[in-house]
Amino acid sequence: MGLVATIIALSGAAVSPPALAQSAAKGASGLPLPRFVSLKARRVNLRIGPSRDYAVEWLYTRSGIPMEIIQEYDHWRRVRDPDGTEGWIHKSLLTGERTAVAAPWQRGKTGVYVMLRDAPQRGGTLVAKLEPGVVIQIAECNGKWCRGTVADARGWVSQEEIWGAYPGEAFK
Repeated sequence: MGLVATIIALSGAAVSPPALAQSAAKGASGLPLPRFVSLKARRVNLRIGPSRDYAVEWLYTRSGIPMEIIQEYDHWRRVRDPDGTEGWIHKSLLTGERTAVAAPWQRGKTGVYVMLRDAPQRGGTLVAKLEPGVVIQIAECNGKWCRGTVADARGWVSQEEIWGAYPGEAFK
């Protein structure tokens, strides 16, 4: 049996449980709303309005953080981050690559982990224990489980334990 790694979150803040998919409407881009994307750039300004003329409310300093697009206006996207913060980001700073955060609503709780397994089932062999807040690169979801990578660990995580894929959402 291999060594089980514990992957540690980089930041901590209380958040709400996973967002639920609403009936998917189409945005001005023709893509569904709401939908998940991730930050493309390492430094991204979250603005209070859809223009560079609006004040910066928050600065993200890490690429790959999942964002939920909830509105579109011209080249701007109104997003919600895993902590529930909302604001506007230029579309050039976002990518369709999917990522998720392990149980961000559990941050700060001692002894709570999200299990990364070698198969999409509760009985799968444990690959890694992820602390709440860890970002996972998602390759696919089948509606109940998502296959992803964290550092050198690859495996499956329950969709109920992440923020970045809607309950029941399936994609490859």
